[in-house]
Amino acid sequence: MTTPCVRAPVREGEATRAALAERDLLDGDREIAVEDGEIFVPVVDAAAAREAGYEVVDRETTERDGPTPPAEVLGFEPSYERLGDIVILDEDDPERAREIADAIVESDVPCETVVNRASKVAGEYRVREWDLLHGEGTETVHREYGHEFALDVAEVYFSPRLATERHRVVEQVEAGERVVDMFAGVGPFAVPMAARGADVLACDVNPAAIRYLRENAERNGVADRVTALEGDVRETTADYDGWADRVVMNLPHSADEFLDTAVRLAGDDCVLHLYDMAHEDDPFGPGERAIREVAEPAGYEVEVVTKREVRSYAPHELNVCLDVRIRRA
Repeated sequence: MTTPCVRAPVREGEATRAALAERDLLDGDREIAVEDGEIFVPVVDAAAAREAGYEVVDRETTERDGPTPPAEVLGFEPSYERLGDIVILDEDDPERAREIADAIVESDVPCETVVNRASKVAGEYRVREWDLLHGEGTETVHREYGHEFALDVAEVYFSPRLATERHRVVEQVEAGERVVDMFAGVGPFAVPMAARGADVLACDVNPAAIRYLRENAERNGVADRVTALEGDVRETTADYDGWADRVVMNLPHSADEFLDTAVRLAGDDCVLHLYDMAHEDDPFGPGERAIREVAEPAGYEVEVVTKREVRSYAPHELNVCLDVRIRRA
C-alpha cells in the first residue's frame, strides 16, 4: 500500500516522530521504515505535514501488526539489556547512547527509564555511575524465576545476566538447609533459597543492599526465613560458627580472601559455591587450590563437585564457579 511518509535522516528519527505525533499527523497503523540512513514516517495528512515544513514522499508501507523494535528506527541492531522497567546501555559514545535511547523510547520496548553505564563497578559497595537518558529515577522491580526484587541500580550491584547461574545454584537447595550468603546484595540467591525452605543468613556491607534485601524478603513472603546482617561477613557472623550446610561466595574478584570465614561457618558437611575470576589457561585451579589450602588444615576433606564457566569476563579471563563439598575427615 502506498502511503505518504515524512522523510528525514535517521539521526532525527525520534525528534521527527515525536513532533508528528504531537501534531496528530502520525499514522500509527503503518510501519516506520529505515533505508540508507533515512527514516520514513507514515503520516495521515500529507498536505498538513508539508505545511509543517516536512519533506513528504509516497512510499510502499506495510500494516503495523506487532511491536516496533528499536532496530527499525535506528537502522541497526542496538545492544541493551533490561532490568525491570529499566533499559541499560553500554555505549562509550554519548551521542550514540542518546540515539539508541530515543529509539528505545520510540519503540514498543516496555520501559520507564533508559540509562547508560558511565563508569565501571567500583568501591566497597560495587556500584557504578550512570547517565540517565530517559525517565526520572533508577529504582525498579526485577522479576526472576517467579520472584520479585526491588532495587536501585545507582545504590546496589545487580546483574540480570546471572539469572540462569543463580537458578542453577538455588535448585540444589533442599528444605531445612542452613545457608550463608556472604555477599547477598538485594537477595537474588537468598530469597529463592528461603522460598525452597532453607534458613538463610544473608550478609552485605552495603546498607542500601540490606535495606532492599529485607524489603524483598517481605515482598516474596520469606522474611521469617531470612536473617539480614549489615557489615563485613568476617565481623558479623561470630555466632554462626559451624552453622552452615551451604555457603554462597559470589564476590568473584576477591572471594578467596574470605575462605577462612567460609570454613569457620561451615558445618561438618557443607557445600561451598566459590565464584572466581581466572585465566582461561587454568580457570579452576586457583580456586580449588585456595579452598584446599584453608579447608584441609581445618580437618576437612575436599571434593570438587562441579566446575562451571559462568561467562567470559575479559579477553582470556573467565568468571567461573566451583561447587565444592567439604566434610569433616
